[in-house]
Formats: sequence, structure tokens, C-alpha cells
Amino acid sequence: MASVKGMREVGWFDCAGGGQVAIDGRTAYIAHMKFPHGTSVVDIADPKKPRLLATLEMPVGTHSHKVRVVNGIMLVNREKLTNEVDPDFVGGLGIYDVSNPAKPREITLWKTAGKGVHRFEFDGRYAYISPTVEGYVSNILMILDLKDPARPQEVGRWWVPGQWRAGGEKSTWGDGVPPRCHHPLRLGNRLYTSYWHHGFYILDIEDMAKPRLVSGMDWSPPFTHPTHTALPIPFPVRGRRLMVVTDEDVAKLWPSAPAFMWVVDITDETHPVPISTFQLPEFDGSPQPAMTGCHQPCEKVTSTEIPVAWFARGLRVVDIADPHRPSEVAHFLPDPPPGSDRLSTNDVTVDERGLLFMIDRVRGMHIVERVV
Repeated sequence: MASVKGMREVGWFDCAGGGQVAIDGRTAYIAHMKFPHGTSVVDIADPKKPRLLATLEMPVGTHSHKVRVVNGIMLVNREKLTNEVDPDFVGGLGIYDVSNPAKPREITLWKTAGKGVHRFEFDGRYAYISPTVEGYVSNILMILDLKDPARPQEVGRWWVPGQWRAGGEKSTWGDGVPPRCHHPLRLGNRLYTSYWHHGFYILDIEDMAKPRLVSGMDWSPPFTHPTHTALPIPFPVRGRRLMVVTDEDVAKLWPSAPAFMWVVDITDETHPVPISTFQLPEFDGSPQPAMTGCHQPCEKVTSTEIPVAWFARGLRVVDIADPHRPSEVAHFLPDPPPGSDRLSTNDVTVDERGLLFMIDRVRGMHIVERVV
């Protein structure tokens, strides 16, 4: 049932389900979950009437569900989604000129082995990506230099010991889930890197050719969900440096209550300390289906209010002004989109006007604003 608190819907854009939405000026770029839909480019100058400008498609068995745009350059991941893939398909990173958003022009395709690239960040010069690479177990961390977007150059890479099988490394995780880099986020000369069922790692990239481990923390197990995002807060809160960490409500190690959000004190970055968690009050601790709970915070942090895509519970705005007692101050739960019996809110971002863009992985994008 629809429920709204402290939010107001401004607009709706009907489209195939998405994995991520990125905003550049008055244009939204929607990365879709499943072929043949690849990327939609949408004019949001009038947020009440979003207007489709262009689309890109993906071949059967693949997707490009992540997108970033900076200074007229758009990056989209290319990743195998099923086993029914054209043998000529190559995963990697698609690089486009979107100086004219209505006419995306492919510059090049950076190629990698295996499934391809899962998720990434782009700061306009460097891309921080999570590719599968020949000789390694699952996804690792890699830094690409896109000074010349037509000729991306690898700068450096990092992985959990044991992933480099071609280098003779042996598993350090026994019968557990193998390490998998989900995605890094940069702040200053650090990469805050989620690593699925191996927690998160803080990496020093002062020398990008040799990322150096500062610290890490893994809570899965005893907690059942993989770590999805490690989001550093770019300003102190009550004199402390903080990181918001979201686990993703999928790939449970065993049946459990839904995933939730953590607040971690990284004032001493060599010793991260979880100081609080936030879970929705309606959950009683009993096991729930996957994709019910936590997923992804807004990676553009503008205040202590953190919008979070909470899968079947829509958009939740969690205030960490008191980091020991995070609290919900607003939420937006629309009715399920056409073709679905429940919400599947996958991503949320914000533009310079303060408008929030939330994408459902089944269908549609809502544009909402915070009201007090």
C-alpha cells in the first residue's frame, strides 16, 4: 500500500526496470536491468514531464545496468547476465560521447575477460571498476585512466589474497563464498570498497599503481547478507568521520530477516568501528524473501539525511545527525509498478535542485522532493 511521509512526488517516467540512474545537469541517464534495454537518456529540465531523448540497446543474455556521466563522457558497464549469450559478446566498459545527450556516440569499448564489469565510479578522469579478469577468481578492483577516453589505460589493481590463481595464490576463505569486489567509492586518496561476503576495505591510492590496504572489516558471517556499498561521509558528524555501509538483501547465507544499514566510525581508519545500525521497524526478525530489505544509499551526500533505496520498502531517508541513533525522517512508497506485485526500489540519486530520482528494477522512475 502506498505511503508517503515528508516527500512529494513531482514526476514519473515510464520505462523498463533500471539498476542505476545518474544525473548530469538537466539530463538523466537510466541504466536498465535487462536486455534488450541498455541505457535511456531522458530530458528532466521539466521534472513534471520527463522526455526521452535516446536509447541504447544490449544483446540477449547481457545487461548494462550501471551508468556514470561526467563532462560529456558516459560510461556503462557491459556484463553477461545469463548463459544464453552470443559467443562474440565481450564484457567490459562502454565509453560514449554524450556532449549531445540526444545523440550518444560510442568512443570505444574497454574489454575484459569473463563476465565483464559489474559496477564502478567515475570522477571524470579515472574510473574505479570491478571487472572479472583472466587468472583471477571473481571480480577484483581496477583503476582505469581515461585522460584519453578513446584509449583507456589500466593504472593499478587490487585484490584479496587468494584471488590471483594464475599467480599461484591459494584460497584463504576455505569453503566460504569467494571474494568479489562489488564497487569502490573514492574520497580524497582513499577508495572505500565493498567486497560482497567479504565486507569492505579501505585502500590508500596515493600511488594509484600500488593501492595499499589501510583496513577492512567483514561481518558476513555471522550476518547473512553481502556488503553492497561503503559510502564515506565527506564531512565530520559530531566531530567524527563516518561511513554508511549497506548490505544488500540478496544472496543470503541462510534464511534471515532483511538486510539493514550500518554506521561505521572511521575516525581511526586503521580500526573501523560499527557504532549503530538502522532497520525498518516493521520487521520482526523473522526470515523474509530476498529483495525485501536494504540495498543502496544515494552516493551523492548533501547532508546527514541519507536517502536509501530499500527494495520492497521503497525510498527511506535516514538521518545520521546522531550517528549512534540513526532515524527515519521521510519515506516514499508508491504503489507497485505495472507488471509487479511489490516495489523493487533499486537506486536513488539527487540533482542540484534537490530532486530525488528513484528507479525501480521492474519498471519506472519516480521523481520526488523532500518537504518539511
